[in-house]
Amino acid sequence: MICLLRWLRVLLLLSVFVAPGSEATPSTGTPPGYVTERVCGECHASVTNTWQASHHASAMQTATRRTVAGDFSAGTVDDGADSVQLEQQGDAFYAWATDADGQRRKHRILYTLGVSPLQQYLVAAPGGRLQTLTIAWDVRQRRWFSLAEPGAQPGDAMHWSGRYRNWNLMCAECHTTGLRKGYDSATDAYKTRWDALGVGCQACHGPGQAHVDAARRGSKVPMPVLQTTQGHAEGQVDLCARCHTVRSRLVEADRPDHPLLDQFRPEVLREGLYFPDGQQQGEVFEVGSFKQSRMFAVGVGCTDCHDPHGGKLKREGNATCTTCHSPAGNPRFPTLALKRYDGASHHRHQPGTPGSDCVDCHMPTRTYMGVHARRDHAIRIPRPDLSSELGTPNACDQCHAGRGPRWAADVLAGRSVPADIRHNAQYDFAATFLRARKGNAAAVGELTLIVADQTRPALIRATAVDLLGTLGVAIPEPALRDADPLVRSYAAAAVAAGRGSGKILIELLDDPVRAVRMAAARSLLTLGQSIPPDRTLAYAVALDEYKRAQMVMADFPSARFNLALLARDQGAVDTAIDHLQSTLRMDSRFEAARLELARLQAALGDAAKAETTLKEGIPLTNKPAELQLALGTLLSKAGRFAEAEQAFAAAVRADPAASRARYSHALVLLRLSRWTEAGTELQALRAEFPDNADVAYALAALWIQSGQTATARAALPELMRAHPDDQRLRRLWLQVGAP
Repeated sequence: MICLLRWLRVLLLLSVFVAPGSEATPSTGTPPGYVTERVCGECHASVTNTWQASHHASAMQTATRRTVAGDFSAGTVDDGADSVQLEQQGDAFYAWATDADGQRRKHRILYTLGVSPLQQYLVAAPGGRLQTLTIAWDVRQRRWFSLAEPGAQPGDAMHWSGRYRNWNLMCAECHTTGLRKGYDSATDAYKTRWDALGVGCQACHGPGQAHVDAARRGSKVPMPVLQTTQGHAEGQVDLCARCHTVRSRLVEADRPDHPLLDQFRPEVLREGLYFPDGQQQGEVFEVGSFKQSRMFAVGVGCTDCHDPHGGKLKREGNATCTTCHSPAGNPRFPTLALKRYDGASHHRHQPGTPGSDCVDCHMPTRTYMGVHARRDHAIRIPRPDLSSELGTPNACDQCHAGRGPRWAADVLAGRSVPADIRHNAQYDFAATFLRARKGNAAAVGELTLIVADQTRPALIRATAVDLLGTLGVAIPEPALRDADPLVRSYAAAAVAAGRGSGKILIELLDDPVRAVRMAAARSLLTLGQSIPPDRTLAYAVALDEYKRAQMVMADFPSARFNLALLARDQGAVDTAIDHLQSTLRMDSRFEAARLELARLQAALGDAAKAETTLKEGIPLTNKPAELQLALGTLLSKAGRFAEAEQAFAAAVRADPAASRARYSHALVLLRLSRWTEAGTELQALRAEFPDNADVAYALAALWIQSGQTATARAALPELMRAHPDDQRLRRLWLQVGAP
């Protein structure tokens, strides 16, 4: 997992042993076009002073007495399965921790990460890495606490020494300015450089050398930020989204003067990241929520509420909101109802008590990183009446803990609530998304309507397109031509999962936005679509953009997995296998990669390797149903039915609701002539899935094979009426001597 070492070098620093690899740490180095941050302050002293007090300025700092907030005299701190011993020697801070090889070593703290409400600490590791210790300092409570993944052991990707705790991969790009990650996929090592620690001027304004040179000549050259960021919500929010949303990186070095989807592909409202109604669930930051809001839709941007240089709110408390939400209103937003919002008649709470602040009801918090409560920026109206139906949280429960959503819903039901609030479009997609996440095809019609509704946020419509793809249905052609590139990008990708127009995908190879071109080319490859001769160059270029985007993130296991699937679909099976093996070296628990590797090994005729691949993964997961199912299928094809039965049974135990595992288990029981057990399972499946012809056929075949011919003869007419196009049932009907 950590790159292979040909040797370990001993570095003496202040007469103590320091962990290997610390001599190859990332370092500063101003890239072309950038200037040192102090140059900006020569002309822009006021905003520089404001910025210097911000969290952006302190996002990452060299570890010194001034910058380290944690108490390194605390001795030994528990970190879940391990313990970390802390100490300070003069101006240097150290931590004894168990490394990837299981050995305890002393590491010097090189950098701090963050400033409040928590601070993490970075140490050097082999291969030019910086790793985040999984103990962190709670700045407000002045205590150490653990961010360790339960059960993570040395060698695991989630261990502090592992890949998912690696600063170069997980943290660097949003805690430095002018970063060049410098990852070498061949050696799995880094030569990371940056212009400045922290989020500096040029992280948002772009490289400043031309601007500075012009100023010194007495002329004026504006900084290369998007013009739309000046007073335009979408451009400004997209600028912040480069770090303040969950997204996939598409290019090595991003610039603020380039469109967001030319450099990143933001995530939609996926399960695990967002609740079905769009509320934050995983660590998604702010922009994905804000882009769902009515505030964003009418032109509110980040700097309407936040100082762009200091990061803090421009006004305290409810004054942030009453700048617009008041009897006087704001001429920028003429449709806003003019009334008093900051009063008990609106918020139904006594002034000065919890619930009287606008954010208490409209921006509830969720805690991340152990102690960091972050507000949901969708700025929505509380709907506790939907919590039971959707399994979603609601703002009322945060203050009235223990009362439950039904109590809050009953309280609100007794008040006069306008119809437009009761049927607010911020929620009317939620039940549809929930059904689609469960694989319910009944959601298709409603999803299609959501995609077509141009009054909805693009993020909601892109999510609906993505869900249509997961349901395997046709993607509406207008979605592929949508004005918003996020919708086009997800529609182009969904065509491969569902169905849609290959002709339009070919047109999208010329789309002005990289994320759209890439998605179109990748779907064309998956579909095996014939490319017209005059479009082969555009196709090759767009597919290369896709490949380069994965190479940019080749230190991330999912990107290696994507490279494997790309190679597989291009017919380069050996290359695909190499990428899959690399993926598993990076993260041995990456189940999809393990399943695909076993499938390819079996397809190449090496069933023994495939069996080993699957068996090695089973002890590594708490949810082995898919691996056991694949193992059972492999063994069954080899005629090893008794072993296959054990694997299928284990899959069913791991996930009793897994219908494929239950069906496969029933079939192998049938092969083993265990008629009663097979019949019980097939009868249960028939009751749950009456439209499944395979289950009906297996059940009828079981009756015949077990000598229950009369039962088969009596049941087959009904089964044939239920599945009139299934010729297998008709053949069984003839086999039992039917007229």
